[in-house]
Amino acid sequence: MRKQLHLLIEFARPHTVIATSVQVLTMLIIVIGWHPPTLELVGLVGVTLVVCLALNLYVVGVNQLTDVAIDRINKPWLPVAAGRLSSDAAQRIVSIALFVALTGAAMLGPPLWWTVSIIALIGSLYSLPPLRLKRHPLAAALSIAGARGVIANLGLAFHYQYWLDSELPITTLILMAIFFFGFAMVIALYRDLPDDRGDRLYQIETLTTRLGPQRVLHLGRVLLTACYLLPIAVGLSSLPAFAAAFLALSHAVVIIVFWLVSMRVDLQQQQSIASFYMFLWGIFYTEFALLSIYRLTYTL
Repeated sequence: MRKQLHLLIEFARPHTVIATSVQVLTMLIIVIGWHPPTLELVGLVGVTLVVCLALNLYVVGVNQLTDVAIDRINKPWLPVAAGRLSSDAAQRIVSIALFVALTGAAMLGPPLWWTVSIIALIGSLYSLPPLRLKRHPLAAALSIAGARGVIANLGLAFHYQYWLDSELPITTLILMAIFFFGFAMVIALYRDLPDDRGDRLYQIETLTTRLGPQRVLHLGRVLLTACYLLPIAVGLSSLPAFAAAFLALSHAVVIIVFWLVSMRVDLQQQQSIASFYMFLWGIFYTEFALLSIYRLTYTL
């Protein structure tokens, strides 16, 4: 049983499991601030987490099922590519995951159901023929950025507002959507950096294969810097001194660290690129933590 659970976690891609869990938990804090934990609240978060993790499993699972040959070159350690999980078993897993996600979301109300349905549709169009959006660089990047950066966050915010007596200002939701859309675009750009060899071999066009790794790396630096300048500018222009100082200092530190790490990436070494990509997910989690701390300390 322990071995099967470990295999399932590998199939679900641990960094995306962590990201989904962080989003579910921290979006609750961002929406309601400090709230004494009650049985009802814990139950709501628990069921929401199960639904979102099932959705995550479906999306990443379908992607692996359609990329087995490419993954044998780019990511040979993945369960299906490595032969540790059969395609038939993987298909059963993603089917059950989709059923759990859609059924659970329907039970939790319209905001979550629409969120799960739209992301599941985007994930399907991204990986499955005939559209297979991942073959087209701009469509692939917009799919990832839209689903992970905008729809997931806004959907969770509206879901929690639907159940709980709390509401975020529309301007805050818009600013969060812009920031995380840009951040997710950088994730979409960088996710193909370690996969350059396999993508070229199987003629999967990405911005990395089109522009080259160095240009994509620099493009991501510029875009993420612009994203981080947004909360700094908003804080300095419209928030009280302590709140503005927190946003400005914390985001300045993160973007400086990002630049320092990005300048040490060896684009000739796949392990170096992969480590940098995982670091990017780390600062993605950090942003949710910073917003949660801010929400607990100040009023958004």
